[in-house]
Amino acid sequence: MEENKQATIRINQNNLYREEIFSDLMVGSIHQMTPVKPNAELDKQRKVMFIGNTQLITQQGPLPVRFPIEAKNLQQAIDKFPESLDAFIKKMVEEAKELQRKEESRIIMPGSSSVGNLKLP
Repeated sequence: MEENKQATIRINQNNLYREEIFSDLMVGSIHQMTPVKPNAELDKQRKVMFIGNTQLITQQGPLPVRFPIEAKNLQQAIDKFPESLDAFIKKMVEEAKELQRKEESRIIMPGSSSVGNLKLP
């Protein structure tokens, strides 16, 4: 009889953050991630991070976008929100184009009728 072993999932105590959310309730939000120790004291050895959130409207519907903002404080994160979003979108588009280019340049062998993992007759 096999022993039922479950994976142990643990929170990394050395990588804890307190999250605060600031939103204008229209365009998006900025998440301030403040590093803390396991006892909830501020961890001054690590820097505060800022993450932007918004939605892009596409033909397929709203697309949630979450992106890093390099900033030292909330005001700077607010100011850098548009340029950080633009840079992230440009990077996403370039990565999508690269994936498409790689897919289009694949060599398909004659007689091979497989699509992904699906084998056609």
